[in-house]
Amino acid sequence: MTIQINSAFDGGNIRLLSVDGDRVDLEIVKDRDSDFFQWFHFRVAGAKGKTLTFRILNAGKSAYPFGWPGYRARVSTDRQTWRIAETDYADGVLRFTHSFEDDLAWFAYFAPYTVERHNQLVADMARRDGVRHVELGKTLDGRALDYLTLGDGAKQVWLYARQHPGESMAEWWMEGALEKLTDPDDETAKALRSRATFHIVPNMNPDGSYRGHLRTNAVGTNLNREWDTPSMERSPEVFLVKAKMDETGVDVAMDIHGDEAIPANFLAGFEGIPSWTDELGDKFTAYARRLEAASPDFQTEKGYEKSAPGKANLSMSTNQVAERFHALSMTLEMPFKDHDPNADAEFAWSPERCKTLAHAGLAVLADMIDEI
Repeated sequence: MTIQINSAFDGGNIRLLSVDGDRVDLEIVKDRDSDFFQWFHFRVAGAKGKTLTFRILNAGKSAYPFGWPGYRARVSTDRQTWRIAETDYADGVLRFTHSFEDDLAWFAYFAPYTVERHNQLVADMARRDGVRHVELGKTLDGRALDYLTLGDGAKQVWLYARQHPGESMAEWWMEGALEKLTDPDDETAKALRSRATFHIVPNMNPDGSYRGHLRTNAVGTNLNREWDTPSMERSPEVFLVKAKMDETGVDVAMDIHGDEAIPANFLAGFEGIPSWTDELGDKFTAYARRLEAASPDFQTEKGYEKSAPGKANLSMSTNQVAERFHALSMTLEMPFKDHDPNADAEFAWSPERCKTLAHAGLAVLADMIDEI
């Protein structure tokens, strides 16, 4: 049987170059109207009984080639469980190998979170007690920008994910957060719902998610560089969310992301904003330290370099929201690799661990909410 490679589906991205025996040469397709690329997601058929080596020949020209060393591709035969594949990177080429025991296998940069799964998540959550759904507006491809609210407390907490669509771990985290917050028997959730009102956008970039983009929306806009001057023409997703924030106010904001290079979970804060105060900065530090104490899947040693005083990039959401609302604003970064301080040799960083980290983060927030 001839080997078949296909990525013509929700979140798919790959281009077949050639098949030579047991070697398959591929390249990742750029985001539309952009030079960004790194996300891949494709299906292989007709390889049962074979051991194939896949080579992504343009990996060295991707957005973050420094992220490939130490990275391992994900593979699944049922699209539910994603294990790591034997992977190496050298001379600008990413290689991974798989022995096919089944008729079909799927490969991805990280466990995908499709737009169809997003739609099901929204449908499921909108039916739960106390959850309210609003369509904030439409994206440039005409998709709904979904917004969920729950709780009736005074503190205004915003959770939003996947400005960068290839960072699918962000929506796995969001699924875990929503499951916990809507659990009628969860005491932490009860406490949070009584003290805070949650404003939740599970996927800020459904167009890029469906198109198989790494970092941009339907017209090549990096949404997390639009927060100072968003527009309905280039970045309606940010324009609509920021307008809703202006209506509700913001006390706490968490922007959920993934990082290509750092093999650990970490937070990025808002150092360098013009209105920085030590009091607000201390709250951010306290949250990070408490989360580190609460979860083996979080640490504070590794992370991004902090901005110098007055030099924060206000086009990024965490900085803009902290400055605009004097909010406790933060970016959670999760790895495409693994959380090395608590590594998993079979699955690496995984959807299940994303959800568990969300639970831990909410528990810490519950402990702190009255102090914010």
